[in-house]
Amino acid sequence: MEPVNDGFVAIDLLGRRRTGAVDWMVAEETLDALGLGYLADPHELRLDDGSWLRVRIAEVSPAAIRVKKDDWGDMNADQIYYAVSFPVSEDRLRPLSR
Repeated sequence: MEPVNDGFVAIDLLGRRRTGAVDWMVAEETLDALGLGYLADPHELRLDDGSWLRVRIAEVSPAAIRVKKDDWGDMNADQIYYAVSFPVSEDRLRPLSR
């Protein structure tokens, strides 16, 4: 959570703001309701050529986000990773369900 004026902004683990300035309890409840499940969901990464690639989030830290080309669990597939800056922007990494 980030203090803003007299309230707090709830920020998810990808660095996205999930609320405006709200009461501490509202921000906390927002993050609790969000949980961690969204990190396991498929996402799309916009590549340099403008195309979108289906990926899975592999690692998240304040330094960077690392995603992996979705291989649908194929143990023989090449493991291809991409670094995404933190905080993430929706025009670079977005949930697949859009």
